Amino acid sequence: MNRHGHHVDGAPVPLAARVRVIAHRGASALLPEHTLAAYRRAIADGADFIEPDLVMTRDGAMVARHENEISSTTDVADRPEFAARRTRKIVDGQAVSGWFSEDFTLAELKTLRARERLPQLRGTRHDGQFEIPTLAEIIALAAAGSAACGRAVGIIPEIKHGSYFAALGLAMEDRLLAELAAHAYTRSAPVEIQSFEIGNLRHLRDRLGGLRSANRHPHVRLLQLLGDPAERPWDVAAAGDDEPTYARMMTPAGLREIARYADAIGPDIRAIVPLDAQERFGPPTALVRDAHAAGLEVHPYTFRPENHFLPKSLWQGGDPATCNEAGAIADIRAGLAAGIDAFFTDAPAIGRKAVDGLVARD
Repeated sequence: MNRHGHHVDGAPVPLAARVRVIAHRGASALLPEHTLAAYRRAIADGADFIEPDLVMTRDGAMVARHENEISSTTDVADRPEFAARRTRKIVDGQAVSGWFSEDFTLAELKTLRARERLPQLRGTRHDGQFEIPTLAEIIALAAAGSAACGRAVGIIPEIKHGSYFAALGLAMEDRLLAELAAHAYTRSAPVEIQSFEIGNLRHLRDRLGGLRSANRHPHVRLLQLLGDPAERPWDVAAAGDDEPTYARMMTPAGLREIARYADAIGPDIRAIVPLDAQERFGPPTALVRDAHAAGLEVHPYTFRPENHFLPKSLWQGGDPATCNEAGAIADIRAGLAAGIDAFFTDAPAIGRKAVDGLVARD
């Protein structure tokens, strides 16, 4: 592969001048996700950005969890003092049972301890060691990490279930902007705010003051996440609208519409590098080319290093839990060849090696 990437339908798709490595929930292949330890390790391993998924507490604090239902990533189910909090809710149209962040104060959540979300693949040796961090604590960690390593460490927060929390009186968007403004580090460091919804990103764009030259906060960018092609963003579905689906959003016209309020898209990597029936890489789709033509960067998710998450054609041995660095690098480099500008990975050290090793060969 050379610096010009693949040709898609005859048109070259250039590689980004510098592809950024995004630590997906921290170095989550090594440590429980969304913990300060996982973020600290990600910075040490060379991540350009660390990613906190944000949910709300009852008393209005933003904390890092992949979902507002917290039993899969904490020990809450083993805490008798919280047994009565178990409940069933409808979240983005889906029935979910368990314990929910919005039913706890921050002080209560701080008594819980993190657990590995994928114990069958990643073990449980770190369970019980780490707290749930607040966004403020993550910003402080990024600031300290940046000072220690002498480079900018960006933060790429995802607003989880934006419409759901807004309906509870716990809307995150303005709270997030206020938190970013409250810290000296995030008044200038790279920040990219993500959402699978549309309306909250449009709201944030209005608050930030427009795109590109008109943007009053040029260090803050917006990333439109894209889910399963047949599905719709939840705020679209909740409004009773049939369109746009994520498939429609990935068409040239849909991408041009996204470019009116966002700076980048975040699709699944298989929307860019599909697999054939033998799980070998097929030719890249036109998505990167079309996104670049609309003025959007492309930041796909999620590269993970275990066999279980890799195409079968890249497996080493038959154990799904095997950490397969060579396969993971090959998977990432297929994305790099397609012209991606950044990528999410659970193993930022491997991501860094995939990018830097490629540059060293050019």
